[in-house]
Amino acid sequence: MIPFHDSGYRCLKHFYLEKVCKYLRHLFPEVVSHNRFVELEREVAIPLALFIKKVLWGKCTGISFVDSTPLRVCRPHRIRIHKVFKSIAKRGRCSMGWFFGFKLHLICNEKGELLNFMITPGDIDDRKPLEYKAFINFLYGKLVADKGYISKNLFQRLFIDGIQLITKLKSNMKGALMSISDKLLLRKRAIIETVNDELKNIALIKHSRHRCFDNFIINLLGAIAAYCFITVR
Repeated sequence: MIPFHDSGYRCLKHFYLEKVCKYLRHLFPEVVSHNRFVELEREVAIPLALFIKKVLWGKCTGISFVDSTPLRVCRPHRIRIHKVFKSIAKRGRCSMGWFFGFKLHLICNEKGELLNFMITPGDIDDRKPLEYKAFINFLYGKLVADKGYISKNLFQRLFIDGIQLITKLKSNMKGALMSISDKLLLRKRAIIETVNDELKNIALIKHSRHRCFDNFIINLLGAIAAYCFITVR
């Protein structure tokens, strides 16, 4: 599941049949059929998540970036007839417009190493994950975000926990000041945009061909693990 997302293949079936079954038999001697492989994917969800958390995760350096990216599960004109995620996915809105699916919330350091992630339905506010201790309990120092994270209550809550939330200022925020160092950090926010781009365009974290929620999660975890290996190299 992990090497597929770093292989350049666009289809898991082709990768499995043409690469694994033919050229990687010395690593996987007891290969099964592709249909059986798809059925067995869900069994590695917990081990794969633990592997990412314990082995591949980066460390907080005092400068972190947070952002969310939409994971569309179908095209807009198919929302009414979509069945796989009918009771799970939700309509949401991002800077690119309306979508149907989920949101992937990411936190990374200034090196581009992932620190944590959370998956929510598409209609969840970007600020909501920052209210959960488990999502931010390892953070300290400065947390850089876009204007979608502006909230006085959230800023105060994070400040009590030793985290300074830094966002751009809106025109109606009279009297608000920002240091030069914080302005420079905001210019570095493109780091997490690059992370999102690599997850979507290199690791193929998003596609609209999932047939069950379990395999959607496995595909997501495999892509995140592959990205972590990319950053290590």
